[in-house]
Amino acid sequence: MSRGPRAVGRRLRRLPRPHTLRARLTAGLVVLLAVSCAAVGVAAVIELDGFLTGRLDQQLTEVGTQFPASLEHKGQTLTDHDADDRERGDTRRQAPGTFGARLLHGTVTNAAVVPADKDDATTDLKVALTARDRRELAAVPVDGRSHTVHLSSLGRYRVLAADGRDGDVMITGLPLESVEAAVHRLETVAAIVFGAALLITGFAGALWVRWSLRPLSRVAATATRVSELPLASGEVALPPRAPESDPRSEVGRVAGAFNRMLGHVEDALTHRHASEERLRSFAADASHELRTPVASIRGHAELALLHPDPVPPKVTRALERIEAESARMGVMVDEMLLLARLDAGRPLERRPVDLTRLVLDAVADARAAGPDHRWALRLPEEPVTVTGDAHRLQQVLANLLANARLHTPVGTKVTVTLETGAEATSLVVHDDGPGVPAEVQPGVFERFTRADRRRTEGRGGGAGLGLSIVAAVTEAHGGSVELDSRPGSTTFTVRLPAGLSTG
Repeated sequence: MSRGPRAVGRRLRRLPRPHTLRARLTAGLVVLLAVSCAAVGVAAVIELDGFLTGRLDQQLTEVGTQFPASLEHKGQTLTDHDADDRERGDTRRQAPGTFGARLLHGTVTNAAVVPADKDDATTDLKVALTARDRRELAAVPVDGRSHTVHLSSLGRYRVLAADGRDGDVMITGLPLESVEAAVHRLETVAAIVFGAALLITGFAGALWVRWSLRPLSRVAATATRVSELPLASGEVALPPRAPESDPRSEVGRVAGAFNRMLGHVEDALTHRHASEERLRSFAADASHELRTPVASIRGHAELALLHPDPVPPKVTRALERIEAESARMGVMVDEMLLLARLDAGRPLERRPVDLTRLVLDAVADARAAGPDHRWALRLPEEPVTVTGDAHRLQQVLANLLANARLHTPVGTKVTVTLETGAEATSLVVHDDGPGVPAEVQPGVFERFTRADRRRTEGRGGGAGLGLSIVAAVTEAHGGSVELDSRPGSTTFTVRLPAGLSTG
């Protein structure tokens, strides 16, 4: 028995539930109306049943015991001149269906019912009672109150028991059929009327709720359009504001607050875009302006190293460091200038590029720069051609291979794989080095991100712009780049669209 409530609860949870606010409000309205109608119907039925039963009890009291008193006990000698009528029972002033019974010492001795054609002297008034009927009649208390019994051949009756003159008990009863018919008719009418009311109210309520929530639907539509905008970067034009309704209503206050929020977001996006533009402009101008003095410093350092006169070792070492750092700074300036141009949306070249040839050349350069690493190639039999900027794609390959060379120990195997598909061409660079630290992976393609020093093992590193250039150039070609790294396996996958336009 303890499983019953839980099973019912599980079945109720599996029932479909409305998801939208409009459906929930409509369903709630219909449920409340249904509960109200059910309460009114039950109260009306109970009240009608009680009223009619009370009227029947009053009628039963007025009828009295005249009919059962006219029924003689079996075996009793009759001395009255109308013995035949007495034996049959006096049906005068008795309503059809009136029941009468006489009990002696708790045993029913006679029972009869007034027929519909009570004036017909040939009609038999006797009633056949079962043993259960007799026990139920014998159990009716003589307390001056009416009680309900069920007789097998007659149905439900309202009966009243009273003491007779001869020490017997006389029971008078009236049928409950008319009361039950009236109650059932009320139940039927109430069910039809309330059912129609629920249908009409549900339809009208749905229309009313839909009309009332129109401003909220417009707010939701505006929010959906805003959510589909690319807000991460660039200049963003927000859609028109949601129409505001009565500010005194909840929906009106929501619309007003939402529009104010959109205004704040638009202002913040405008300021952010202006700041990004200023930063891009500064990076481009600074990179451009730094190229000349950096090249000049490097040239003077190389010229000083070529001087034929003897130079102290410390000065030579200082000049060599000046030359190396100026070269590294020149690369950094070029990378920053490239990123600034990509951020500004400057178009790249769109020409057929033999990607297989680029991979072969890039691996050959990497093998020369890192002879202590093991380099492997996996290329398709046919040359792979894509549409794009050959110089920038070569830079992507060079940065990925340099990243694998600089951030892995000696003896690491680096495998470059080129794969073609129906929708994309994939360039995969895999190494079996120590892997990229987990805390660095989420921002590995962001600018100035440096890996853990343990991965470099004293080899030094760049400014953290190489992988950001890989991501920027790949995105400018309409592709994507992904990293999958764990100890002993690091894989960079560059995907380029197979059908780039040449516009």
